[in-house]
Amino acid sequence: MGDAHRIGIVGLGVISRAYLDTLVGHSAVRVTAVADLDASRSAAVAAEVPGARAMDVEELLSSPDVDTVLNLTVPAAHAEIALRAIGHGKNVYGEKPLAAELVDAQAVLEAAGKAGVTVGCAPDTVLGTGIQTARAAVAAGTIGRPQFASAVMVTPGHERWHPHPDFYYTAGGGPLLDMGPYYLASLVHLLGPVRAVTGAAGRLRDERVIGSGPRAGERIPVEVDTHVSGVLEHVGGTLTTITTSFDGVATTAAPIEVHGETGTLAVPDPNRFDGEVRLFALGDTQWRTQPVSAGYVDGARGVGLLDFVTADPRRAPRASGELALHVLETMTALLRSASEGRRIELTTSVQPPVSVPQTAAAEWRGAGAR
Repeated sequence: MGDAHRIGIVGLGVISRAYLDTLVGHSAVRVTAVADLDASRSAAVAAEVPGARAMDVEELLSSPDVDTVLNLTVPAAHAEIALRAIGHGKNVYGEKPLAAELVDAQAVLEAAGKAGVTVGCAPDTVLGTGIQTARAAVAAGTIGRPQFASAVMVTPGHERWHPHPDFYYTAGGGPLLDMGPYYLASLVHLLGPVRAVTGAAGRLRDERVIGSGPRAGERIPVEVDTHVSGVLEHVGGTLTTITTSFDGVATTAAPIEVHGETGTLAVPDPNRFDGEVRLFALGDTQWRTQPVSAGYVDGARGVGLLDFVTADPRRAPRASGELALHVLETMTALLRSASEGRRIELTTSVQPPVSVPQTAAAEWRGAGAR
């Protein structure tokens, strides 16, 4: 373990548990430090992670025993923590979105470039067998030339299950910035970058009621749009219609469908690592499930971080800051388009990451992983 890449985790909320389950015991990485605004939470996590120390945030960001900072703070703090970590010469891998505001995300990548460090960002679900098998099918011409696509995410809101959902309804939150990264990162993998967007948005309620936990029944304010729809114009000419909503109950729509000249591909939930990819070929009479052909098998939260720290230096990490920046601009441009009532051309672009060959769980989890 002496040569393992050293990880310091900032932010020990709900999502941290999934990362720890993947990282602790892996041969390629070692969690050396944890920090949270709640010192008792840091102490509790450190006590169960062999070799990890509980620190305050600044101590962790400057620690010589940390190579990469895993930034699991709330979206409004993503840029601040990333910039402070970069200032201490650390690589940064963060939860999505890269930042709450595009200008802050741009500042993070600019600072990283000057410091000679690397930035990565979730989601990494898109590296699992679901999206990667779909990508392989599109690349192989299974549906012919893609013509258009749809992406749909509808829920009644995270306050029904999350004990502290406030950040979902403040700057950096909302259905698009929260769930959109899964869909948009997938669409870049499948169809390439976006060149322009047109959007519309609104909100049904000015407050939400927490449905579980110690604050159940408490009302929280809604400061962002909770229903966002739009059209994405991909560089290659494909059009995607996208809807993300915290204002619905359920939907029968496939999370993503890609329609080509010779077939339609139903793509599984991009918030999961797996799921069935189904093809309806022109002239056929039914949907047919496609065999798994690519991606990290039995993927789990943190596989993108493992890819980030173990990537061949000749290629960029798949869950890169550049992809996250393009996804963030696509989302913020959709919101700005909705506000201003006009089509907006994007200023960023990105090459789709290198696809993931089918990789057995035992291989990517590493020796000794639990």
